[in-house]
Amino acid sequence: MTVHWCGTGLSAIPGLRRLIEAGTEVTVWNRTVDKAKEAVGDLTSDIRTFDLPALEAALVPGDIVVSMLPGDWHVPLAKAAIAKGANFVSSSYIAPEMRTLDDDAKAAGVALVNEVGLDPGIDHLMAHRLVAEYRAAPECDPANHLSFISYCGGIPKIPNDFRYKFSWSPLGVLKALRSPSRSLRDYAEWKVGRPWDAISHYDAPLPVAERFEVYPNRDSIPFMQDYKFDPAWTVRDFVRGTLRLDGWAAAWKDVFAEVETLAGAAGDARLQEMSDEFWDAHAYDEGEPDRVVLCVGLEATRDGTPVCHKTYVMDAWGDEHGTAMARLVSITVALAVESVANGRIEPGVHAAPSDPKLVDDWLDEVGRQAQHLELVDRLA
Repeated sequence: MTVHWCGTGLSAIPGLRRLIEAGTEVTVWNRTVDKAKEAVGDLTSDIRTFDLPALEAALVPGDIVVSMLPGDWHVPLAKAAIAKGANFVSSSYIAPEMRTLDDDAKAAGVALVNEVGLDPGIDHLMAHRLVAEYRAAPECDPANHLSFISYCGGIPKIPNDFRYKFSWSPLGVLKALRSPSRSLRDYAEWKVGRPWDAISHYDAPLPVAERFEVYPNRDSIPFMQDYKFDPAWTVRDFVRGTLRLDGWAAAWKDVFAEVETLAGAAGDARLQEMSDEFWDAHAYDEGEPDRVVLCVGLEATRDGTPVCHKTYVMDAWGDEHGTAMARLVSITVALAVESVANGRIEPGVHAAPSDPKLVDDWLDEVGRQAQHLELVDRLA
């Protein structure tokens, strides 16, 4: 079995090195071979120029294709994997086109595993654990009203006036500012056109004990089913969102104002200009630590009184083993590769696992990658 790891960008390296150092047979594919050699050339010489036909020719049944490439490559690589009886792993969200491959993957007996990075990925593990524990708790009652939050953010370890720094191209962050969201607030669907229309504060519990600004992103509501919320439960709030340093909205108000005016090709061109400007002005300095904070919580109340309230709190920052973002994204990808190789994930299209044993194993490793990871009982 060979792992074909495609892409050696900044978020890929710790997980890739983990697999190679563990003795896994890995072929590294990258558009620029020299960059891949800089990243892992001390560990392997099996580094090739990324080319889909060449990759397809190298695949044999049982291999695993890892895509750390831009999102438009995931489905073509997954299709190539299915055709050769190989598996597929990506940290990205499951696109509708990926979901349509479920029957083909099952027929071929291969797993297409997605959403196994930081967010999505680690957040899913925490949510599955919280929901499973709540279902098994004596406090679980159909009369309860539930509130769920999942907030994640990459933020500077050393705060700056801009309240943010970029570890790679800012273009993705700027494009996300133009995206609507859908979540559940006060028992009703809540649609928001732009993040700055929905910024609120979130007070993270110990060990972080810090106030952040947060806003919903993407479409949270389908994850209620993914996290196995009982349809009979009464859900007051359900939101998956982005976390930023307190003061971020004020520091970015001029950015919001300009992004609001951009449209069409000219708007896209201006976004690229802004991205280049931000990269020059607000990139991390050499050796400067980044930081990742993730909080996932589930609260149940009865007659207005909390009866159960637990929150996962993770705080991680860059160290000698790489940036926090790179460790948490790529090590989780590596865990998925290891699980597929060991036959622990069934054929078909999947997100991060809900199997209790896999959740336990993966979160144990995540705890070794983060400086702080705790499950906080907020009623204790």
